[in-house]
Amino acid sequence: MTKNLALILALLGMLAACSDGSGSNPVFNGDDAEDSDGDTGDGTDGEDGEDGDGTDGGIDGDSDLPPGTESPSAKRGITRYEAYDADSGNGFATNVSYDAASDTFYVKNLGFDGNSETPYTRGVDVGSLGPFAVYEAVDEVVDPLTGTVIEQFPHKAIYGVSKSGDTRFSIVRTGAYVEYGYGGYVYERDGKVVLPASGQAAYSGDYAALRDFNGRGAIEYATGDMTIDIDFEDFEDGGAVKGYVTNRVVFDTAGNDITQDILDSLTTETGVNVTALPTLIFKVGPGHLDSNGELTGELNSYKPNNGGALEEFESGNYYAVISGKDAEEIVGVIVVEGDDPRFEDVTVRETGGFILSR
Repeated sequence: MTKNLALILALLGMLAACSDGSGSNPVFNGDDAEDSDGDTGDGTDGEDGEDGDGTDGGIDGDSDLPPGTESPSAKRGITRYEAYDADSGNGFATNVSYDAASDTFYVKNLGFDGNSETPYTRGVDVGSLGPFAVYEAVDEVVDPLTGTVIEQFPHKAIYGVSKSGDTRFSIVRTGAYVEYGYGGYVYERDGKVVLPASGQAAYSGDYAALRDFNGRGAIEYATGDMTIDIDFEDFEDGGAVKGYVTNRVVFDTAGNDITQDILDSLTTETGVNVTALPTLIFKVGPGHLDSNGELTGELNSYKPNNGGALEEFESGNYYAVISGKDAEEIVGVIVVEGDDPRFEDVTVRETGGFILSR
């Protein structure tokens, strides 16, 4: 499977790149990154050592969950990653690991993001998005035989870990292609979760995203505030879940706030003065929470149309897992797509990660 390159270099034409089409499961192998207070989590990957098969629960037979941990249980750790798709380029980022001693990030199975032993390093212009760290692949690799400098693609990664060290996520994307590029995401919890049998819980925290495009070679960052509320005792086949991503801001790779450019384009398109990016809103209904503490469902956002009514702007899915003896943390990923109002025939995909707490 090939994709058309769109690197902003001295090139004016489009080149073709190809991948070997292989893929394996993304797994965190390294130490936890620093959290927003600068502390390093001491959680360990995998199961918590307790026995028990648990109950797989039922989010449509788990068919809507990303691949990962087989036969998940509330008593054990869970890892989920983006499904491998050779046509779209999804799920190619594999064996993700973080080295706390050097504050570097390793990603395998992506073309032209450095050599296998070359890590992603903390971003120069954008080193963090809220409490989450941003990493970049190297710009150049040298041919060891001839000394020729080989330009690399602009791969970016976001890595987040909770203050407890028990939950984490990673997202890798690139803006090197006209179509969506190769990349992937992974999120996980260590150990078990104990879900309340009744009552409700409110979670809040931070959201950060990478934005790539179909129809335009570029990559952008986004941030936002996020909340999730869960009613554990209603809807007999799994509690009710609602959530919002608000106060969204978009940045270019130099760290410039370019949100107003999008708002101006939306205002021109709709004829309505749009002053903030639309809120991402979870669709509420039964079957979005299972007994293992996993969440999944649809979400979207709305924009005004020329008549002043609301119409869909973005749509996609959220995937998450609850963690802790008091169900105190949630980690997950959101993937939404929509038309980019700044350009004709361009679709933007926003892949965001979040860590929330009660």
